[in-house]
Amino acid sequence: MPRTVSANITLSLDGYAAGPDGDMSWLIETALHEQCASGFAGFYGRVDTVLLGRTNYEGFHGYWPAVADDPAADPRSRDISRWFDDVEKVVVSRTLTGATWSNARVARDLEGEVRALREAPGRDIAVLSSVSVIRALLAADLLDELRIIRVPAILGDGLPMFDGPLPASTWSTESVATVPTGAVVTHHHRR
Repeated sequence: MPRTVSANITLSLDGYAAGPDGDMSWLIETALHEQCASGFAGFYGRVDTVLLGRTNYEGFHGYWPAVADDPAADPRSRDISRWFDDVEKVVVSRTLTGATWSNARVARDLEGEVRALREAPGRDIAVLSSVSVIRALLAADLLDELRIIRVPAILGDGLPMFDGPLPASTWSTESVATVPTGAVVTHHHRR
């Protein structure tokens, strides 16, 4: 049976994954909330391969490795840091020539890479917040699950998740939860 490809993304009410100039301050309260952090821990526990675009790879690589040994970091963040270090990371980029984080490599052909990964032994494959990768997988009909955290903020501009046409697809809603910050977490499966 093929491995599941699951995307996880946080969006504003008006559909942006980042605000103007890459601003992410609007999602911090929700991302750090116990309920979201616990949900993400359950999600990453079933994943052994992560697909990232270049921008997210560089941002995550610049932040997460140091957290594992930071005594001021909460234990859950240290666990996520160690998981990020250990997990296979496939960076989809046309410009990046190498990936220096442990267990990371660069791939040029997203569709071919995902098709091969789906048939290889392993657990789930996750896409973490990489808009370009999620959109490309939706366009190629290679995404099985979509988890969206919708933060009650209107940004007005920034990096839109749904910018331009995508092929029609049908999804079922597996769960809906509201976080005390007001964010709504939805989990969808491709029909």
